[in-house]
Amino acid sequence: MRKLLFPMLISMSVLAPAAYAASGPSARSFESTAAPEANHPAGKDRRPHDIRAEARAAQRDATRRARAKVALKVKPVPSYLQAIAECESHGDPHAIGGGGAFRGKYQFSYGTWAGVGGTGDPAAAPEAEQDMRAAMLYDRSGPGQWPVCGQ
Repeated sequence: MRKLLFPMLISMSVLAPAAYAASGPSARSFESTAAPEANHPAGKDRRPHDIRAEARAAQRDATRRARAKVALKVKPVPSYLQAIAECESHGDPHAIGGGGAFRGKYQFSYGTWAGVGGTGDPAAAPEAEQDMRAAMLYDRSGPGQWPVCGQ
C-alpha cells in the first residue's frame, strides 16, 4: 500500500503546482472569484455597510410600489356598509363586542370571517380588508348578516 501512495503523492506535489501556474494569473484574480458587488461601477471601494444600505433602500422602494398598487385597487366603501359599520362598532376597525365573539369594524364572528376568506382575527385585519370582506358578505347574503344594523 505504501508503495502505491508514495509515488502518487509525489506526482501530485509536482503536477498540481504546474497546473496552477498554467492556469495563468487571470484565472486566479480577485474579480473572478469575488461576489458580484466587486464588479459594481464603484469598484472595490464599496463596504459591506454600503451594500446593505443599498439593499434596504431597494426593498423600501419595492414595498412602496407594491403599496401604491394596492392603494389604487381600494374601492370607496358604499354608504350602506358605512351605515352598518357605524351602527355595529362606531366605525372602529379594532372593536370587540359580544364578549369577544364579534370583532372588527363590522363585528364579524370568526366563522363568518373565515367564510369570506379572512384569516386570523378580524379586528387585527386592515380596515380596507374588513371593508372588502364585508362587501363580499353583503353581496352573498344581503343585510341579514347584521340583524340589527342591517335593517
